[in-house]
Parts: sequence; C-alpha cells; structure tokens
Amino acid sequence: MLTRLEKAQAAWGGANKAIDNWLADRETVLVQYCKLAGLKPFEHEQELPDAKTLKEFCSDLLDYTSAGHFEMYDKLVDEQNPEAKQLAAKVYPGINASTDIVLNFNDRYGEVPVDDELGSLDDDLSQLGEALSQRFELEDSLIGNLASTSPQSA
Repeated sequence: MLTRLEKAQAAWGGANKAIDNWLADRETVLVQYCKLAGLKPFEHEQELPDAKTLKEFCSDLLDYTSAGHFEMYDKLVDEQNPEAKQLAAKVYPGINASTDIVLNFNDRYGEVPVDDELGSLDDDLSQLGEALSQRFELEDSLIGNLASTSPQSA
C-alpha cells in the first residue's frame, strides 16, 4: 500500500493542492496502520497497542474517509463527463463497502476498548487492511481519470 501511495504521489503530486493534502492524509493513516499491524518497516511487538494509539488511528482514519466522501469525490468526478460518471458508478459501491468496514472498526476500537475486544485486533486489522487497499486503488482510479481528462480541475 505504501508503494502504491508513493506512485500516486509521484504521478499526481503538485498538480492539485486538495489531492496533495488528501494523499498526505492517506500517508498518515498508512503509517499508523503499518505500526499497528506490525508491517515493515516497523517491528511487530507482541504487546497490544494502547488505547490512545488506537483512538488516534481511528480518528485519523475517519477524517481521511470523511474527506473522501464529503470533499474529494465530488471534485474528482466531473458530472459533465460521461466516462467519469460511469467510473464513479463502478467504483462507489466498493468505496462504500470499505467505508462500512472503517466504521465498524472505529465503532469497536475508537473508544477505549475492553480487553476481550483486543483479542480480535489482528483479524480486524487484516480485514481493514484489505479494505483500505481496495479503497485506495478505487480512489486512485478516480484521481487518474481526472488527471487524464482535465489535469487542472478538482
């Protein structure tokens, strides 16, 4: 996921401040996710994360997700462009499905979870990671479509 983000930033970075900020927020979420999940380059400790770390991650994850729905998607889809509308109709169901997973994760871990809930954290992080990977790919298709049709808009 981090490699895909780097490619997105290289391809579209600097063309649009809103997209740059959104991709920077994605990077923040990804780094936090990798730390929680113990993915490279972060060593996985056998300890469970503390409540503050989980709460901060959930907050940033919700901010990123909300920015997509309430700010970015309308900017990325030109309603006058039939191809953009078709692409949006194709990718929005997948984005919405990942949003449900994000919201469920936040409901479970956004506040101080009880200890028995943390027992399934690894499985929940795995499911969240798959959903985020798919979401980022779909979002990148929207950004790429915008860049190929009208690089100065959004």
